[in-house]
Amino acid sequence: MTEIFKPTRLPFMGASSGIAFNEANAVLFGAPHGTPYENIDNEPFAAAPDVLRAALEEDSRWFDHWDFDLDGPLLGDGDFKLADAGDLNTSSLDGYGNRALIKDAASRILQAGAVPIMLGGDDSVPIPFIEALEPAGPLTIVQIDAHIDWRDERRGEPLGYSSTMRRASELAHVERIIQVGIRGLGSARREEVEIALNWGAQFITARDILRDGIDAVMTHLPKGANCMITLDCDALDAGIMPAVMAPTPGGLSYTHAIDLIAAVIDKTNVVAFDMIEFVPERDLDGTAAITAARIIANAIGSLARR
Repeated sequence: MTEIFKPTRLPFMGASSGIAFNEANAVLFGAPHGTPYENIDNEPFAAAPDVLRAALEEDSRWFDHWDFDLDGPLLGDGDFKLADAGDLNTSSLDGYGNRALIKDAASRILQAGAVPIMLGGDDSVPIPFIEALEPAGPLTIVQIDAHIDWRDERRGEPLGYSSTMRRASELAHVERIIQVGIRGLGSARREEVEIALNWGAQFITARDILRDGIDAVMTHLPKGANCMITLDCDALDAGIMPAVMAPTPGGLSYTHAIDLIAAVIDKTNVVAFDMIEFVPERDLDGTAAITAARIIANAIGSLARR
């Protein structure tokens, strides 16, 4: 069952590495590498899953304490069980193999009846992750990101990190894409913006959130929809999240992120979650890792309370 994973020394806060997938409500795993571009190094993301686990190592000692973000202990008062499967055996240059591993892992977890929680990795790792969610469709994707990622290809590669939502839009089980936190250059030319809008993607810019709050998103989200949340760390303001490849001012706050995630989980049937694009070497004092890991913890806590 678990031969595709490398066990982790330190499971994510609240998780156990000894729970079978079919005994867990959610299963967390790391996907250090996705599909590389020629002459663009994807190694800066490789350590991200373990760095995010380690960021909450001290907090794990106080696991039973009251979490005021969640109004109770992390996993609530029920019998919610979280497993940490460890990291996939991905390889920097093996895009085909990496995609197969990610899709296999997510499929196994979903088939076991648990929610897959993936820690990336660059923004190409959600492509096979979304593909694996076909049994959970029709699917709404809530992408929290500074960039829209609708390029058809970049450097001849159609499955890299600039094409995530373009590839998602081509999947029959994806019926809705809501993109939150877009700002700055947004990784798109006019043609990508027009293609996305013509497909039906909803853009909620960071400025929309700063002005109107998370209601700017929730009005587009049908109650009870099967939903996947994908969060790129560069959606957060660069002042609190410098540990990304493309820091951009004017992003979301920590509170925006956790409130939005909690609201989506409360209103919909969230079937998967991922966090991507954390770059450990750009986190000079470790506080960005704590911020990112706390967002993951909030997502887990919200899942435990639904």
